Amino acid sequence: MTKQFRTLDDVDVNGKRVLLRVDLNVPMENGRVSDTTRLERIAPTILELSAKGAKVILLAHFGRPKGRDPKESLKPVAAALSQVIRKEVAFADDCIGEAAEKAIAAMKNGDILCLENTRFHKEEEKNDPAFVASLARLGDIWVNDAFSAAHRAHASTEGLGHKLPACAGRTMQAELDALNKALEAPTKPVIAIIGGAKVSTKIDLLENLVSKVDALVIGGGMANTFLHAQGAGIGKSLAEKDLAATALRIVEKAAAANCAIILPVDAVVAFQFAANSPSHAYGLDAIPPDGMILDVGPQSVARIRAAIDDAATLVWNGPLGAFEMTPFDRGTVLAARHAAERTRAKKLVSVAGGGDTVAALNQAAVAGDFTYVSTAGGAFLEWMEGKPLPGVEVLRIR
Repeated sequence: MTKQFRTLDDVDVNGKRVLLRVDLNVPMENGRVSDTTRLERIAPTILELSAKGAKVILLAHFGRPKGRDPKESLKPVAAALSQVIRKEVAFADDCIGEAAEKAIAAMKNGDILCLENTRFHKEEEKNDPAFVASLARLGDIWVNDAFSAAHRAHASTEGLGHKLPACAGRTMQAELDALNKALEAPTKPVIAIIGGAKVSTKIDLLENLVSKVDALVIGGGMANTFLHAQGAGIGKSLAEKDLAATALRIVEKAAAANCAIILPVDAVVAFQFAANSPSHAYGLDAIPPDGMILDVGPQSVARIRAAIDDAATLVWNGPLGAFEMTPFDRGTVLAARHAAERTRAKKLVSVAGGGDTVAALNQAAVAGDFTYVSTAGGAFLEWMEGKPLPGVEVLRIR
């Protein structure tokens, strides 16, 4: 496979000021970082640059501040990062101007400095050329390691790539390699499992996938919309009935592209939308009129497992049922465990992404067994929809 993106292997960073765009948008509780997953993901790139003698200057946004807001400061995040990487992370209380320039001038090779929230300046999200120039003055090389922000053309996520030599950090590189293996140049047959509540949020995704995969499993609330469109009685289940024509169009497109659509053949039905409410599996021809479909049934799970067995590559986005409530997480958990087992046996390349998906895989305790789990929500979805991501395009070898 020819190399498509510049990486850290293509630049000499010794003694250079490296502007490293990272994702520091971590969950906080009472002023402290409550989950360090994202910090652990960027640690290898930071430590490699530092070990190679770069002056590592971190750029990141946090939250959606309207101007300067101490509650959205990156200072506590820099302190948490310092503990994760076991190295001192200095902090500058602005990302441009005198505060940033002074802190950078004081750096020695191998030092790490975190600049304040880029979104304290409204010009960041506008990709304002003057703001890009103020950032570019601070560095010699720009490294983008924030795939999760790559779908936005902001100053620090895309603009800098036009001003400075640019390359992908190790986290970005791993993400791009995994995504390439999943959809751009996959080992066939490819199966996609797409779940979640609404078809409306995933129309572009489904339309792109039917032309790229060999089988498409549709689960979650969105399956009800397809079942309704095909004339099945779905009782009081969540469905977007006004999208019936869209669902049928996707089914037709799949048939034309030789993509098998796998819909539930039975369902777990309850009469109350609540955890542990009494439930029962019904065939699709017998869904009670006052019942709600909350998970795929046992025959559907068997069918999904068989489809996973037939596949060499799996792409997964979205749960198969109301997984946040027991026992309606069962279909998702069983399918996830089966995919994990096939991945461990080296029979499957499995790539999953999106917030709910990551939560579901953690619940099934198999996130670590998948080939790759993307923590990027919007960027992962837009990539799966076949849309070019500005923060990635700017790293391409032209």
